[in-house]
Amino acid sequence: MRTRMLKPLLLVLLLLGNVAFAAPEKKAEAKMPAPAAVTAPPATAAAAPAPAASAPAETAASTPEDGAPTGVSTAPYNDPATPPEFIALAPGLPEIEAKSYLLVDFQSGDELAGGNPGMLVEPASITKLMTAYIIYQELGKGTVKLTDEVLVSEKAWKMEGSRMFIELGKKIEFEKLLKGMIIQSGNDAAMALVEHVAGSEDAFVKRMNDTAAQLGMKNTHFMNATGWPAQNHYTTARDIVKLAKALINDFPEWYKLDSEKEFSYNNIKQQNRNKLLWRDPTVDGMKTGHTESAGFCLVASAKRDNMRLISVVLGTKSEDARADVSQKLLEYGYRTFETHKLYGAGSVLSSVRVWKGDKTEVPAGVTSDLFVSIPKGRYDQLKGGMQLDKGVDAPIKRGDALGKIIISDQEQGKVIKEIPLLALDDVEEGGWWRNIVDSIQKVFED
Repeated sequence: MRTRMLKPLLLVLLLLGNVAFAAPEKKAEAKMPAPAAVTAPPATAAAAPAPAASAPAETAASTPEDGAPTGVSTAPYNDPATPPEFIALAPGLPEIEAKSYLLVDFQSGDELAGGNPGMLVEPASITKLMTAYIIYQELGKGTVKLTDEVLVSEKAWKMEGSRMFIELGKKIEFEKLLKGMIIQSGNDAAMALVEHVAGSEDAFVKRMNDTAAQLGMKNTHFMNATGWPAQNHYTTARDIVKLAKALINDFPEWYKLDSEKEFSYNNIKQQNRNKLLWRDPTVDGMKTGHTESAGFCLVASAKRDNMRLISVVLGTKSEDARADVSQKLLEYGYRTFETHKLYGAGSVLSSVRVWKGDKTEVPAGVTSDLFVSIPKGRYDQLKGGMQLDKGVDAPIKRGDALGKIIISDQEQGKVIKEIPLLALDDVEEGGWWRNIVDSIQKVFED
């Protein structure tokens, strides 16, 4: 009898236990947020890719600049045995807290100040300077136009880090994407442009590395077009200056984009991250960069009167720090140095004896304007001299080095600058008789 009464009681307890265990499950389901509740730009909520779902729609200051996923450096190994390199052509250089930096005069190319400018580092979004350079080349050739409608691929749409917030499958005007890349540093905009220009990022990156070689950027290698951290994606401050000079010199009309302070797309207004554009009216470019491992970086250029300086600061601690350090470098440069044009392009400085040619002499000088940057007040102490090569045989082509030009400070007794002395004309080989006569005379001349 007792057994019969216990069985129903146990069954009730088991049923009550199942309900008790199930209740928390139902409660948890009720608290799960709906997918539509994720914050996204108002005009693109339906199309926003997952990586940027929480990106606010106010200004660039609230979005990651390059979105580096790791603090581990992807730059090649720098030998710790390599001694630090420090440059200061004049006293008064302030303390510069950066992994690597360089200050260069645009016209003379002289390095006025620097710290480890040859160190291999990650460029982060400074990479986009090369991306822009190649795009400007294609605009100049007419292979692409500002009015082109660019189709946004899934790869461009899914780009992380700083973004323009373009929509998948939509066609966007080339000029808007260009501004999104230059002003907003949009990785998505850069990828859409790259694919439109070259068909794929891989093909574009090959162009980047080929162009780097042409510009003499011997310690640079690119793996992508945006600056996203990747193994073997690196450069140096010196190489960045070469690229910056080429951009300003080759594409002055496009360089003006660098000075625009803000750009709006899809009801999202983003500001240029180069804070010096607001602080110093003489600053008109160029590019910021940031990843966790690269630190905060800035390439800046300013022009006061007829003197343009370019500063590169890599590996600082914050947005404010990179702006502060860059401003210090620029102020040091303008406060301390002056730049002078010594000789104009094509100036004949000497003539060089040529053997076995259809001419016996060739004019030598400079094929481009020669500038020198010196500490203020030292111009009257400059002295120019030349060393000419001997025994120069034809043929000779315009631009061949025939010696060197030496500029020195005669009071201090030190060399300020040395550059090649160049042939200003071609000299062809002479006939067989000239070869015989010159071969004999050259023996006695030597």
